[in-house]
Amino acid sequence: MGAKDRQQSILEWVHEQKHVEVEDIANRFGVTTQTVRRDINKLCEQGLLRRRYGGVSLPANTATSAPGDAQVRYLHAKQQMARRVAADIPEGATVSLGVGSTVELVAQALIHHHRLRILTNNLSVAAALSGNPGIEVIVSGGHYRHQHHDVVGPEVTSFFSSFITDFGIISTGSMDPQHGLMDYDIREAEVSRAIIANTRTRLLVADHSKWSTNSHCKIASFRYVDRFYTDTLSDETLQALPGALNILECGKSTADVA
Repeated sequence: MGAKDRQQSILEWVHEQKHVEVEDIANRFGVTTQTVRRDINKLCEQGLLRRRYGGVSLPANTATSAPGDAQVRYLHAKQQMARRVAADIPEGATVSLGVGSTVELVAQALIHHHRLRILTNNLSVAAALSGNPGIEVIVSGGHYRHQHHDVVGPEVTSFFSSFITDFGIISTGSMDPQHGLMDYDIREAEVSRAIIANTRTRLLVADHSKWSTNSHCKIASFRYVDRFYTDTLSDETLQALPGALNILECGKSTADVA
């Protein structure tokens, strides 16, 4: 079996079992664990799987069902946004990474950086960066959420308040031109606010679907965002946002963005 066929079989197996151990994959396909890890790395880089508990699982945004066409399009858009964010993070930077699967994709895009210091409450971020010993990862304590694979609570806000980072990277549950960034859980909103308050450069990463969702826990207005990475914006939405906001539409060509 070739690598592509084996990777597709691994992906299908994980969709069936939700979580599969590296050793079990190696035994099933008669290959070494090193070969399995190369396969897993490839699938994780594409955002199709994530490393967890000595094996591999589905990403948080696809754990409940197989991705449909719209989900795949959103995933590709998020991966493109994540790569753009990673390209803007210099070597040697200190970075706060918050909650959500989009932030996890940013972590995956940072895997080849060196001399980074990452502060996070997102255990999926820590797992995504575990393969690079040149990246220091500091993880907060707090209340563990099984479904989201992160920690929340006052320990997390205190943790982020103990540092001033070069870059703070957050996502959001929904967006509104008037009210700004919103989330579904007040604890997630508190994490994002703590990151915003304790970093030099505040980066928001969110695709266009966040404009059509509705959540009620306020994070912050757009004036607290320095750079907004998204896939595309309507002219109407663009006009409603603060003129000083640096918007990078990653779904456009380099010429369009410029």
